[in-house]
Amino acid sequence: MSNTASYDKIILGIDPGTNIMGYGLLGCKGKQFELINSGVVHLGKLDNHALKLQKIFERTLYLIDTYNPDELAIEAPFFGKNVQSMLKLGRAQGTAMAAALYRNMPIFEYAPKKVKSSITGSGNASKEQVAAMLQTLCKFEEMPAYLDATDGLAVAVCHFFQGTAVSTGLNTKKKTAKKGSWDSFLKNNPDRIV
Repeated sequence: MSNTASYDKIILGIDPGTNIMGYGLLGCKGKQFELINSGVVHLGKLDNHALKLQKIFERTLYLIDTYNPDELAIEAPFFGKNVQSMLKLGRAQGTAMAAALYRNMPIFEYAPKKVKSSITGSGNASKEQVAAMLQTLCKFEEMPAYLDATDGLAVAVCHFFQGTAVSTGLNTKKKTAKKGSWDSFLKNNPDRIV
């Protein structure tokens, strides 16, 4: 499975960050997958937050245009005590999502514990444990220098394992209104539309 045209589906997984954004690309065929590429985007040298967001947008578009993924799987921001960090991380995530929306890609969002649990069986696994399991699952020999790359890959593998995961509601390819979706809500509550 080395030619990207031979895959049934390609998943781009992103672990958003304001210093380092990790990504991983999986080629899927039936019930099997393989690593296409993974890496990181370094943002630490940019001292302006707006420039970091611009770089996230540009690099996400580059990955989409280069590998033509069918879906984006992205890690949801971790809810911590530092509100400013959460806000910046949310902006980074939103910027990567905006790039996918710009290319009409369906978006699937996963909580960090869900990603860890789907890879290792434990939602409290360390980054190192996740990376070690991915090394076995994806059959890569050398561990990346930055575990953010395996974090991005983990989101893609998590999405693959979910099969029919529920979209964030920003799925632009499937127009069916599922119970609990925004389309369903709007259809059932026309009086709440302004």
